[in-house]
Amino acid sequence: MRELAFTCERVVLPTGVAPATVRVEGERIVAIDPLGTRLPSSAHVVDISDAMLLPGLVDTHVHINEPGRSDWEGFASGTRAAAAGGITTLLDMPLNSIPATTTPAALAAKRAAAAGQCHVDVGFIGGVVADNTGDLAALYDGGVLAWKCFLVDSGVPEFSAVDEPALRRGLGQLAAWQLPLMVHAELPRLIAAPPQAGAGPVRRYAVYAATRPARAEFAAVAMMIRLAGEFGAHVHIVHVSSDAAVRLLETARARGVRVTAETCPHYLRFAAEEIPDGATPFKCAPPIRSAEHRDSLWNALVHGTLDMVVSDHSPAPPSLKQLDTGDLARAWGGVASLQLALPVVWTEARRRGLGLERVVDWMAARPASLVRLRSKGRIAPDCDADLVIWEPDVEWTVDARKLEHRHPVTPYDGLTLAGRVRATYLRGTLIYEAGMFPEPPGGRLLDRRNA
Repeated sequence: MRELAFTCERVVLPTGVAPATVRVEGERIVAIDPLGTRLPSSAHVVDISDAMLLPGLVDTHVHINEPGRSDWEGFASGTRAAAAGGITTLLDMPLNSIPATTTPAALAAKRAAAAGQCHVDVGFIGGVVADNTGDLAALYDGGVLAWKCFLVDSGVPEFSAVDEPALRRGLGQLAAWQLPLMVHAELPRLIAAPPQAGAGPVRRYAVYAATRPARAEFAAVAMMIRLAGEFGAHVHIVHVSSDAAVRLLETARARGVRVTAETCPHYLRFAAEEIPDGATPFKCAPPIRSAEHRDSLWNALVHGTLDMVVSDHSPAPPSLKQLDTGDLARAWGGVASLQLALPVVWTEARRRGLGLERVVDWMAARPASLVRLRSKGRIAPDCDADLVIWEPDVEWTVDARKLEHRHPVTPYDGLTLAGRVRATYLRGTLIYEAGMFPEPPGGRLLDRRNA
């Protein structure tokens, strides 16, 4: 069994940043020793005293889109991007693949498409749609790690939205299984219709954002809090964008409602008033809001009202982003960010005087805990040896053409960020180093039985 010893002055441990030697045997961390501890002669020493050692990140909100729309993103390219960004485990959303992961047959097709392609460990989320209540038990038995639903049109016909009556038909089962129900929380009655065909392009971000106002998110979150309390289900609100939603969550959690929530790097980095006209790579739903909302999200993370930060990596081919017209009404909504999530969040956290241990908690430990991946997200004995060598002070400029994502379209193109991944290890095996992928894909497909 291979023995490794990572020696580092700054290891991000559950208790904080400290000097340590992290000992690995095979795929697992076996000990955290004081720096300078005498090591077995058989151990291969990896000295990284000029950098930091982090646990591999866990991203529970990624749209891979394969099978069916692998021209948008696929398991090979998406998991390469993850490894290059220090993410060693991701959960694949049940859309925008064809078929959507709403039946046991679709879950089998998803697993078949992913087999042999993944550079990191990958788990799957089961979709909850208007007409698949009868399939939920089989999806649960098939090993999904969480559920996902939309309260508003998802943008693709394979994944229908659910209303309150549909949720009530399924929430009893979901509550019994105790897996989180991830909810895209916007109510359709409060969202404006897109412009009619023939109207000119919508190029101002403020005009697009006004069609999906914060009150649509507020009303949806309020409904889900009410249902979570009634059924005792674990509801998880995805990609929170507004101060109004934060205030609702804070009140609900104080009452003991089982609700958790996430936000995303683009809401923490950008402000709507700073987005140039026609900049369709910034389009997402809910939309990026003002700097005031951005500051509220940071405050909610610091005080624990928001639990975590995940990417919501949702790419599409350049043609669907309307790059030529700059039409925000017709462009596909989704931000490509998987490889960039950690440096984006670290850049903004450092600017606010926050330490890397907070970032790691939000992006590794808490997402792992959400979906009960007990061996992921921490540097601790008996955890998987998922490790990242991180250079926190290196500044670099994003060139979208050099990212591992399938398409070079991202709102981060040209930005200067702080922090760079030097190397990534998955269960003790080097899977990324300085732009290279030394091993063939060795990621595993996870379910509740092997996670």
